[in-house]
Amino acid sequence: MTNKLLSIHELTKNIGSITPVKGISFELQRGSCTALLGPNGAGKTTTLRMLAGLIPQTRGEIRYGSGNAHTKDWRNRIGYLPQYPKFYSWMSGMEYLSFSAKLSGLSGREAVKRSRDVIEMVGLEQAAKRRISGYSGGMKQRLGIAQALVHEPELIMLDEPVSALDPIGRREVMDLLYRLRGEVTVLFSTHVLHDAEEICDDMVLMVDGEIAEKGSLSELRTKYRQPVLTIEVEPGEREIAWLDSLASRPYVHEIELGKRGAKLMVTDMAAARTALIKELADSGIELLRFEAGTSSLEDMFMKVVSS
Repeated sequence: MTNKLLSIHELTKNIGSITPVKGISFELQRGSCTALLGPNGAGKTTTLRMLAGLIPQTRGEIRYGSGNAHTKDWRNRIGYLPQYPKFYSWMSGMEYLSFSAKLSGLSGREAVKRSRDVIEMVGLEQAAKRRISGYSGGMKQRLGIAQALVHEPELIMLDEPVSALDPIGRREVMDLLYRLRGEVTVLFSTHVLHDAEEICDDMVLMVDGEIAEKGSLSELRTKYRQPVLTIEVEPGEREIAWLDSLASRPYVHEIELGKRGAKLMVTDMAAARTALIKELADSGIELLRFEAGTSSLEDMFMKVVSS
């Protein structure tokens, strides 16, 4: 029995002369947490809206489970939270959830019971009877996630769920998403790699409407990991000239220069470290920092996005 929940193939969206999504393909496994990652304007929101059935695709196929291509019948198995959710501010949190549950097809009694369960799940039971107008940004976002969960969907899709929040609200929502892992399949978009690394199993990186990279985080770390030396020196003409000269070393295959330092991607860490420490000692360069390590997923992200 397949563990595949969602499969999309050559998904494309044309809006007039613009094509924000250009023939993308990927899969989601049941119970997984996947980040749809990319800079602003990459096509993430358009992709999520097509997957949620809010807008039609121009071309391509969306397939849920082992069934046929995407139909409206699948909407009751999807929970969706837009980037900027709107609420009826005069309602209480509990009233809003019950209303959302009834719209999803639950009976009155079922709606109340499920709303109580979900509002406790997202940590809003103490504020359940308060008007939404008095909720903080983090509370509103947790309420938005609750409405996406209230009808017990198999898949929830969240569009930039923490982008507009302060640090406290951000932490609340990220902790909630972490707890949801495994209970429901999660797909959320973000342009912040740290968020993806914190809670996700898999990543789909979009750039200019296309998939630039995809895979599990462990696979991507292995694929892009390389030895890195970080050097920081005192500001001075001699020091800056020495940093500029590092690109010519045979063991340096890539360099990022800053005002007072450099990040070196090297082919041989041992040889690079030995040679550079000797150079620093012989030349009298005033060293502030010398650190050996490996490249991060953030390095990969910046490289792929800027290429």
